[in-house]
Parts: sequence; C-alpha cells; structure tokens
Amino acid sequence: MKRDPIKHVRDRAKKAYEKKPQCDICGTTEALELHHYAGLTELFNMWCRKNNIRINTDEDVLAVRDRFIEEHQKELYEDVTTLCKKHHMELHSLFGKAPIFTSAKAQAKWVEKKHGLVSKTV
Repeated sequence: MKRDPIKHVRDRAKKAYEKKPQCDICGTTEALELHHYAGLTELFNMWCRKNNIRINTDEDVLAVRDRFIEEHQKELYEDVTTLCKKHHMELHSLFGKAPIFTSAKAQAKWVEKKHGLVSKTV
C-alpha cells in the first residue's frame, strides 16, 4: 500500500468540509484547521472490522471509501470544530496525536470551556 488508507478517505471527504471563518476558541482568522472529534483512522478501522473488510492495497480503500463516507456523515461533517493551528496543537497535546474515539465528548467540552476562558479575557 502506497498511502495511509485514511488519506484516501480524507481526500474524498474534504470537498464537503466546511471550516468556519474563525477559530472556535479564540476567534482568529489565521491558520485555520478542521478538527474531527472522532479520530478518522480509528473510526475507519472500527468500521472495517465491523464490516469484515480487509484493506491491503490502495485499491481496497478506494473501493469502500464512498460507502464509509456515506455511513459516517455525522462524524465527518458535524462532529467537527474549526481551530487555529495553536489551539489545534494544544488539543492534540492533551488528547494525543490520534485521540481515542471515546474522547470526542471530552474534546468538545474542552473547546467549549477554552472558548469561555478566552472570551472572558478579551
């Protein structure tokens, strides 16, 4: 396999991503990134196991990615936040490079709390 399987999924899903015009924490409009609360790699791997799908080649991923995207609209497009690079890195420093699936609610609460703290100081 030439690429990380999730990169094929992201490439297809990116067309429909909607980043907000500012960071959900500090409001900056610079260096914005979309963060998925549910880690896509873990989500995709769980989905493959559940559906008894083996991914060995790039072609294997390409054959199933549209189905995966269709079945995970919420995680791909709704359970997201727009963060500046600084806050995105801070979130990952707390929750890990690839946060576990079950930490999605805690991540969302962290963003909400952090936004409240920043708002009070501005």
